[in-house]
Amino acid sequence: MRQKRNVYRPFKRKEKVNKEIMAPKVRLSEVEGEGAVVTIEEALKMASEESLDLVEIAPNARPPVCKIIDYGKYSYQQDKKKKEAKKKQRVMHLKEIKMRPKTDVHDYNFKVKHIKQFIVSGDRVKITIRFKGREMSFLEAGRAQLDKVVVDTKDIAKIESMPTVEGRNMIMVLVPLKDKSTNKPDLPKKEAPTPNNKDKEKEKS
Repeated sequence: MRQKRNVYRPFKRKEKVNKEIMAPKVRLSEVEGEGAVVTIEEALKMASEESLDLVEIAPNARPPVCKIIDYGKYSYQQDKKKKEAKKKQRVMHLKEIKMRPKTDVHDYNFKVKHIKQFIVSGDRVKITIRFKGREMSFLEAGRAQLDKVVVDTKDIAKIESMPTVEGRNMIMVLVPLKDKSTNKPDLPKKEAPTPNNKDKEKEKS
């Protein structure tokens, strides 16, 4: 049986570079204001004279727009920007906290503490009130429980999904408030310095 050979697959570029550009004429970006239109031969010659690459950045334009740049450095910077943007992105997870229509104070405080931790971490929180047996007659108590959660987390969370009854469950979803850290607090005005005794003596003289 013949063994499969490892076939080298070159890196697939999104942009066409140098002789891959098939257009007869191109518009060079950042040359003479809006960009000079030159033949592909002229553009390749200009790039070669500067030991750089001719890169097609707007293939759908007529003629296509190209830049004379160091493509290796350009690719590295683009990859770096994508990685940094990906790091800044945070996936919002849906966490769930379960309660009963008559949860005691200690258990309630414990669960609200966890809700706040999830919200501060940037996650959505699904609060489920579970009714058993005859507890379905205490729907108002379950709603009151959820209303209390809203009040106790109003500084950091808001309602995404209003309380709804699904079977034997009453469900509500909270999400974090938008970051208000960009609002800078008003700083106290600096008071004018009071003159000392020496200054007063100078004024008298």
